[in-house]
Amino acid sequence: MFRPKSTLEQWRIFQAVVEFGGYAQAAEKLNKSQSSLNHAVAKLQLTLGVALLEVRGRKAFLTEEGEVFLRRAKQLTQQMEELELLAFNIHQGWEAEVAIAIELVHPRPLLNRALQHYYPKSRGTQLLLTDTVLTGSQEAIIERQADIVITGIVPKGYLGEPLSEITMLPVCHPLHPLAQIQNELTQSDLSHQLQIVIRDTGKEPQEVSGWLKADQRWTVNNFHEAIGVLLSGLGFAWLPQHLIDPLLQQGRLAQLALTESSARKFFTHLVIPNPEHLGPSARLLVDCIRNSHKSLATTTGSGTGSSVGSTLDPAHVP
Repeated sequence: MFRPKSTLEQWRIFQAVVEFGGYAQAAEKLNKSQSSLNHAVAKLQLTLGVALLEVRGRKAFLTEEGEVFLRRAKQLTQQMEELELLAFNIHQGWEAEVAIAIELVHPRPLLNRALQHYYPKSRGTQLLLTDTVLTGSQEAIIERQADIVITGIVPKGYLGEPLSEITMLPVCHPLHPLAQIQNELTQSDLSHQLQIVIRDTGKEPQEVSGWLKADQRWTVNNFHEAIGVLLSGLGFAWLPQHLIDPLLQQGRLAQLALTESSARKFFTHLVIPNPEHLGPSARLLVDCIRNSHKSLATTTGSGTGSSVGSTLDPAHVP
């Protein structure tokens, strides 16, 4: 096992000598004797076998090697400060890690804006972000796999705060046979075609929502894989409008007109699975998420499980 021969204090003194312009100035700032600083840097150079400082007259100058080591020394002292700050924050009840599960369909620019506001105040908290789909999102809530969950369906007994309205559109390649049909399409028309669906991340997936009656289905892990398959000319899929609008405008994908419904809408919700155990860092992140999304007046999802997201058909992955 590797054991360092130099000490953090030696690196701190070396950095101070350079930053404050000499041994005398560094000694005054660090409240140490100049001789102790000279000894610490000399021992550091001897241990490394590398000259870090070159004395010219009464001043010490960085060598080329010293410039490289100085940059690394700054990183080292910064990491040590962050470790001690993390320990202090944990002692004060600040979480070392916050887990957030995000329904794959949720618009990421809105979430990223929240993370931008959260990061400067996070005090070193590690974020664990996990993509979930359908049953997987519900499991993250019920089994308390995450501190914060953004979901399309609010399970019974939990409160959900609406965040973003999602519009799902049925689409295919412009040259696909479905796109060539002039009349509105029926369920029968779709049932004989290949449907691209997104994998449900739940341990026990339950096909309880969405149109899943195609004779043949291919399952992919995310929307970008689904789009890739569609662009190759294969199949159709229900995809979020905020992801495919540019492709529709460019004519690379075509929206299908259905007799029953050519668009489906639902809300994603912010759910706190265990509010009583939510720590200060997680609460800060919740506030950032709320502030980054457009305000929706009604908080939904009572003990009956009915909400905006569950009364509308959340068919966001079929």
